[in-house]
Amino acid sequence: MRTLRSSDALALAAAYVRNREYLSTWEPVRPEEYYTEMWQAADIANRLVATDAGEGFPFGLFAGDALVGRFNLAGIVRGPFQSAGLGYWVDGAYAGRGLASAAVQIIVETARDVLELHRIEASTLLHNAGSQRVLLKAGFRQIGMAPRYLKIAGKWQDHNLYQIVLHE
Repeated sequence: MRTLRSSDALALAAAYVRNREYLSTWEPVRPEEYYTEMWQAADIANRLVATDAGEGFPFGLFAGDALVGRFNLAGIVRGPFQSAGLGYWVDGAYAGRGLASAAVQIIVETARDVLELHRIEASTLLHNAGSQRVLLKAGFRQIGMAPRYLKIAGKWQDHNLYQIVLHE
């Protein structure tokens, strides 16, 4: 796992194309352009601007040259909050192997030890038991449920809310 680079746009687009159906249950409806190298290059560029500003970090999980997972630590707020949001997915062919758990653990440690954040928040659809296990294994705790929280798969859906406090 490493920070995404501009040169990863083709691998990221290929991962989204390969996982389009698999991710459709868990993600917003995407325009056709989203699945292109050009769209992904622009997205990576925007996220790297946020990285330079200390506001977020886009990570890719790779198996050789193939991107097999995407993890975003985003919306970093400093000041008294010292918090960020976490989003992620792993390629359907690699799901269930503990890769997301290992990657989230690395992100938690980096957020605590390097970025000196106080907390990370994440959310899952109510029926996303796999993602909930990943968060719980990394030390996240459920802090509530948000009705109609995000528009996923074309409809507003309830989400469980999680956080981990990094400095207890």
